[in-house]
Amino acid sequence: MTNKTAILIFANSAKAEGLNKPFKKSTVLFEALNTEIEAKVKQTQLPYFIVSESQQVGYSFGERFTNAIQSIFNKGFDNIITIGNDTPHLTAGHINIAHQKLKSNALVLGPSQDGGFYLMGISKKLFNAKNFINLPWQTSQLRERIIKLLSFNKIDVLLLETLTDIDCILDAKKIKDSFRSISTLIKNILLKIITSAKAKKKYLFQILKLNLISSNYNKGPPIIFSI
Repeated sequence: MTNKTAILIFANSAKAEGLNKPFKKSTVLFEALNTEIEAKVKQTQLPYFIVSESQQVGYSFGERFTNAIQSIFNKGFDNIITIGNDTPHLTAGHINIAHQKLKSNALVLGPSQDGGFYLMGISKKLFNAKNFINLPWQTSQLRERIIKLLSFNKIDVLLLETLTDIDCILDAKKIKDSFRSISTLIKNILLKIITSAKAKKKYLFQILKLNLISSNYNKGPPIIFSI
């Protein structure tokens, strides 16, 4: 094998993301994001594998993620760079840097603002499936736990720049308003999502206001008319 590093795109289909994300048009957004992340990966010219929900094995996120990584190592690779589909500012450049840094570092992390990571480059010699499964996946303590664990074992973690994942409307707004560039398609979809959320919020506020007015009117003291 000439290339010892592979990329793992561990990401659900747009349909599955549409059911998981708490905002409208998420299916449309992740259709675009899935297409873009694969295009960015192809720019690196590294071998890559996509593991969506139909190929994932395990009950918990930790089990599914661990099994996916192990399956790539089983193909004979020495290093794996894992990424998802929910970080629009992730570029081929980030992946290429991780690839280079893995030559001298056993672990490379691209930190996300929620306490996790949008990218992880890991060597086969460092990967331990049993320990990996037991990490606090999908929590804000994940990255800190990994760094502390490796620091205890005197293993340095190389950190890339911090980016934002899309988990909620606030994340979508941060990404749209960021100085970092994103494609026109993604920016337009994010704008529609944010506009739709604002309209819904305004509508709910108006309904609440009307209910309060109605409630106060119905529960007020009786009005006595004198002739």
